[in-house]
Amino acid sequence: MKTPILGSTYVARSVNAADSRMVNLFPELVPEGGKEPAFLQRAPGLRLLATIGTGPVRGLWQMGAYAYVVSGDTLYKLNSNWAATALGTIANTGPVSMTDNGTQLFVAANGPSYIYNTFTNVFQQINDIDFPGAVTVGYIDGYFVFNEPNSQKFWVTSLLEGTQVDPLDFASAEGSPDGLVALIVDHREVWLFGTTSVEVWYDAGTADFPLQRIQGAFNEIGCAAAYSVAKLDNGLFWLGADARGRGIVYRANGYSGQRVSTHAVEWQIQQYGNLSDAIGYTYQQDGHSFYVLVFPSANTTWVYDVATQAWHERAGWNNGQFTRHRGNCQMNFNDEIVIGDYENGNIYAFDLDVYADNGAEQKWLRSWRALPTGQNDLRRTAHHALQLDCETGVGLSTAPSDDEIFDSAYMSGALLTEGDDFLITESGNYIYATATNLATMVPRAMLRWSDDGGHTWSNEHWKSMGQIGRFGYRTIWRRLGMTQKIRDRVYEVSGTDPVKITILGAELAISPTNG
Repeated sequence: MKTPILGSTYVARSVNAADSRMVNLFPELVPEGGKEPAFLQRAPGLRLLATIGTGPVRGLWQMGAYAYVVSGDTLYKLNSNWAATALGTIANTGPVSMTDNGTQLFVAANGPSYIYNTFTNVFQQINDIDFPGAVTVGYIDGYFVFNEPNSQKFWVTSLLEGTQVDPLDFASAEGSPDGLVALIVDHREVWLFGTTSVEVWYDAGTADFPLQRIQGAFNEIGCAAAYSVAKLDNGLFWLGADARGRGIVYRANGYSGQRVSTHAVEWQIQQYGNLSDAIGYTYQQDGHSFYVLVFPSANTTWVYDVATQAWHERAGWNNGQFTRHRGNCQMNFNDEIVIGDYENGNIYAFDLDVYADNGAEQKWLRSWRALPTGQNDLRRTAHHALQLDCETGVGLSTAPSDDEIFDSAYMSGALLTEGDDFLITESGNYIYATATNLATMVPRAMLRWSDDGGHTWSNEHWKSMGQIGRFGYRTIWRRLGMTQKIRDRVYEVSGTDPVKITILGAELAISPTNG
């Protein structure tokens, strides 16, 4: 029978109800002519492009033939050869908001803000006596527009001149008495995100203040994190909050918000103590449009794929634990999807043909219920074999050996049991190899299972995915025992080897018992 390994991540408040976790894998639909209706593929790895300053990378922006990087306390100009030139000092330590008007680059650093003029090569802090500081900044029709910290006010600079601010060029988002968290310009409209509401303004060209509120463009869904707002798929995404609660992810639907998070994702998010430091960025790759939502305080990263409307986790792997993904911000520059590191000055390319994070292990993982929804009759079942339907033969290099694992074999007088690491040479001799040595030649996948719905887990069971070129190799685990306790098995498969991972499905051989 087919076991439902495909799908998205969904770990419910009770793992007995749902324990389908997916880390560093994402689904792609096959609309027609495919072996299966979908498959799982490995998330992109990180290919190092350059190291810019000391980090962390707080912001990235592409403008003309150059890119601009805020790393640590410095703004850098980056050319197409990834060579960086320091331009000036940026205050504070958190994320920055950046935009340009074609000539000037505006960098808002949650209060202190800066202008770099690309024509004159002059970098300067905005010192106009009427400038109140900026949290986030956008551009509309020649004006920089920004929100003042800890207020309801938003401002515009002088036309095509970011260093000058008129003391009367501000308005208040007063549709609701909440504070203004962030703003973003989308389709020549300014979206103003408060703590419990959103309203939208447009450029009316009026003399005293050019922007006016769009009547009816107001909703009672606010924003929980200033830097969670991002553009994607011809719209906006953000981490929401309102007078009734917080922790739902929305996308713009007209002038209202449409919920895109699931109950499972929301349950996870709402357990995090601090949501205000969440960071959102977006990118597009191979037709998938991803909204990446990072929770620094919770050390976690979630990703929503617009193409499949499915969520998955992105993660680093450190000391045997999943951590937040290294990505902190994004830009498209030099034909690369460029990602900035949250901890150092590295910038990377998201690369689907790279299977590690700058040389560090990238662990992928998928857990799922053995039986399809509604088919568990609570009878004990004997699990005879599980075959992973995946692309095999993608080993790292040609190895002069076969990696078939036999149930038992003798080597130097010691009995090898199933699961031991050993190779069989072409001459038939058994040669012992450590897991590290074996992994350098033949990639492997690890299986374990839970017979109590996902609360506790079995030992690890490793199997080969075939040495390079053995495309017909079958990855099968046998003699998987009998279900126990609540008679509800959850399987989990994972791996760390730097090879291509494509999972089309899984076949499970079981038989019921009289228990």
